[in-house]
Amino acid sequence: MGQEDLMNKAEDVADQFLRVTKQYLPHLARLCLISTFLEDGIRMWFQWNEQRDYIEATWSCGYFLATCFVLLNLVGQLGGCVLILSRNFVQYACFGLFGIIALQTVAYSILWDLKFLMRNLALGGGLLLLLAESRSEGKSMFAGVPSMGESSPKQYMQLGGRVLLVLMFMTLLHFDSSFFSILQNMVGTALIILVAIGFKTKLAALTLVVWLFAINVYFNAFWTIPAYKPMHDFLKYDFFQTTSVIGGLLLVVALGPGGVSMDEKKKEW
Repeated sequence: MGQEDLMNKAEDVADQFLRVTKQYLPHLARLCLISTFLEDGIRMWFQWNEQRDYIEATWSCGYFLATCFVLLNLVGQLGGCVLILSRNFVQYACFGLFGIIALQTVAYSILWDLKFLMRNLALGGGLLLLLAESRSEGKSMFAGVPSMGESSPKQYMQLGGRVLLVLMFMTLLHFDSSFFSILQNMVGTALIILVAIGFKTKLAALTLVVWLFAINVYFNAFWTIPAYKPMHDFLKYDFFQTTSVIGGLLLVVALGPGGVSMDEKKKEW
């Protein structure tokens, strides 16, 4: 009974937080979500020659195609960010950013690096949630799809987004015998399962936001490394990619888990 009271109190605190921040939370979520694309687009501008030379040397595709790759990444990412923040053509912007993720996954050989692949998939999950959030009832890309009641395409997108988001946390698990690592793994695993199945979703997602933010600031503090060192860019990339996943989780907190979730099914019981 004590545990149940504690859980109810925690949910009350989460609900109070949502009531206070409901006007600002979706905007903050979108800003966090596009942060990695914004940072990478700016990086393409300032590291134009380095990025072009890397692609040209790695793929032997020639100067022109390598330049087109960098230009596409710059325009695609910055343009997509502007559209999302201005709330114009958000669905097209999301599809464009999906394309950028796929392109970079192949171009930078992320496909063969399980950790980075899982993080890219988690980033895709955040975009999927943004796509679901932007999909209005009146104007929809799925207007020709027959209605499926509660299991609408929007709610399947929310389910897919939640499941993909938890891949980020699987890359943070530490397989050693220290007490802190075991505790972190147990608590983290429990929370990601709750988010994935949509049970106590807002509370679990909000807890993960706090946990991931703390880990991000502590482990990816790129501002403490001189800019000329390679580790600075590596940590910076990691920091903004993690911030984007935080944005996806904030969307879950703000909008709920959707129809395909245990929280929604509980209402029918």
